[in-house]
This record gives sequence, structure tokens and C-alpha cells, in this order.
Amino acid sequence: MRKSLRFAVCLLSLCMTSILAGKAWADDFSEVAQLSREGKFVEALAKAEVYLSSRPKDAQMRLLKGLVQRDAGKPTDALMTFVRMTEDFPELPEPYNNLGVIYADQNQLDKARTAFEMALRTNPSYATAHENLADVYGRLSSAAYNKALQIDLSNAAVAPKLALVRQIVTLNPTKLSAAQLAALPKVQAATAPTAPATPVALAPAKPEAPKPEPASKAPPQAEPASKTTREPAPAARKPADEVAPAAQKTAPAVDTTANREVEQAVQNWAAAWGSKDLKTYFAAYGRDFDPAGKLSRSQWEEERRARIEGKSSISVKLTDLQTLVRGNTALVKFRQDYRANGIAISSRKTLEMVRQGDAWKIVREAVGG
Repeated sequence: MRKSLRFAVCLLSLCMTSILAGKAWADDFSEVAQLSREGKFVEALAKAEVYLSSRPKDAQMRLLKGLVQRDAGKPTDALMTFVRMTEDFPELPEPYNNLGVIYADQNQLDKARTAFEMALRTNPSYATAHENLADVYGRLSSAAYNKALQIDLSNAAVAPKLALVRQIVTLNPTKLSAAQLAALPKVQAATAPTAPATPVALAPAKPEAPKPEPASKAPPQAEPASKTTREPAPAARKPADEVAPAAQKTAPAVDTTANREVEQAVQNWAAAWGSKDLKTYFAAYGRDFDPAGKLSRSQWEEERRARIEGKSSISVKLTDLQTLVRGNTALVKFRQDYRANGIAISSRKTLEMVRQGDAWKIVREAVGG
């Protein structure tokens, strides 16, 4: 049996907001979830629809509705629920993840891969999507090896690779016993270079003839045994107050001016994002900026422009900034509180920056850290 991919059942970024919404929200959500667990899908969907009729923008209930639809044997309805969620909440990775799981269930592996990559583009540290994407790659690899074996049955290197991939895809390797792991076929790289059995020895350099010692030089006298145990002379020691300044000189000095410049650049970037000043926002990224998700710079800018301009209002607040500057590079970690169109997301973020001319520019960004 093929290993199941993992659905997202809760919007982690909205959990605190949901808890603060009060007991009524918790009761509605729990009731829909309980009805679904009991197999009462019609009642669960009816309850979800009643709730959403007055709160159509509640992402958590919409996510649960899609899961109930899928469990009720309505994958097409679930698919549409998650597609609409990706349109209404493009910042959330969970709808993309669940969309990918349904595509994978339908054996639409290319679409599943794209959906998981979109989830990771939204949140690169989303572990569930990483695991699901790896499983999809495993299934794609299995299909490719199987095709290769059908074309060339004489290729002895393909069969063990296919067997290994199938076992990984079918089973969860993290739950295999030591004996099961040992039984997995070993895959040898056909193009791996073979190391020489023994290293090649270099010809030793011709030794120089020893210079004759002067006849008058006396042979060295052996040190008395007691000398090796003698304490060093007091003059050779340095008191603690003399050693400390020397150690302090070796520690690199913190460039407080550079730290302030970096933090100001980050705050300006957040302010431009919040005010939808796209010219300043894009200018905060350096010419070597590496967008996530294998996008080109122009594709990334087009996507960001659509997301930012599509919001009626945006608030981006940064707290707990930790900055490390080394020469012309800097690493900045902070907590980012983002709000837009009723969505509230709080997460850790890391920016890698470089000095370009007189300005600090972003060259890489990631969620987490």
C-alpha cells in the first residue's frame, strides 16, 4: 500500500487568533470535527456551511470543510475549496499543501509537486510540505525507473534502484526497524570514481650531507631529572590583570554604526511593504537576490506585485531584531507580525544582506531561524 501524504488540519499561523475568537468558535470547530470523525459528513458539512454563511473569510473553518469533503468521498468539491483558499489566502501554505495531497491521490504528480512547491515558497520552513514533496519525488522516481527498466531490461543497475525507491515510497523509513533498514538494497553510483588502492608515494628529496660538528664543541649534557618538575620562575608569569587586556584585544569589535545601518534598512523595507511603496520595496533587494521556489527575479517581482497590490491594507511590524555584521555581509533575525485583509500571521524571519555601495541590500530571505 502506498504511503499516505499528510494533510494540514490546522492553520498554525492562525491558531492564536482562533483561540482568541472565543469559546463559540472552538465549540463550532470541535463539533464539525467530531461529526466528521463519526462519519456524519452530511451533518458536518451542513454545520460548516451555517458557520461560514456569517463568517465567509474564516480560513480555519474553510480548511476543515475541505477535509470533510475529501473524507466524504467528494475530492472534486475539496479541490475547489482549497483552490479558492489559495486565491483568498495566498500567504498561507496549508491550502497549497492540501491541494497537493488531493492531486497526489489522483496520481496527478506534476500538479502535486507544483502545489507543494507553492506551499514552500510561502513558508520555506513548512516541514509537512517538505515531507510530502519528498514522497512525490519518490513516486516520480519510481515511475521513471520503471520506464527505464521496460525500455532496457538488460540494465542491471536499474532494478535495485527501483526496489529501493518503492520501499521508501511504500513504507515510512523513520518507522523501519534496524533489520528492515539493513535489508534495503544498496544503490551504487555507476559513475563514481574509484579511489586508488594505495596512495602514490612521492620520491623523497635527496638529503643534504650533514655538516661536521666542530671538534671543540662539547656534546650536550642531559638535563637533570629534577628540572622537568621545577615550577617556572615567577618572572615568567603574568598576573591576571595583565593577561586580560591582551585577550580583549583579540575579540572583534562590534561595528555599532553598521548594525544601525542594517537595522534601519530592514525597517525601511518593512515600512515600504506596509505602505505598498513597490519601488522602494523592490529596491531593498540586491541584484544578487535569490528568490525561493526557483523563480526568476522578474517572475518573483510580478508575483509579489500582485499579492501586495491585491491587499486593501497591510501592516508589517518587526520586533526582537538580532543583527550580526561581518564586513560587508549581515545576518538579521526578527519576529514579523503581518496583517492584511483580516489575516494575521506571526513568524520568525531571517534576512541575509550585503553592502552594495552605500546601502545594505537583501540577497536571501527565509521564514524561521
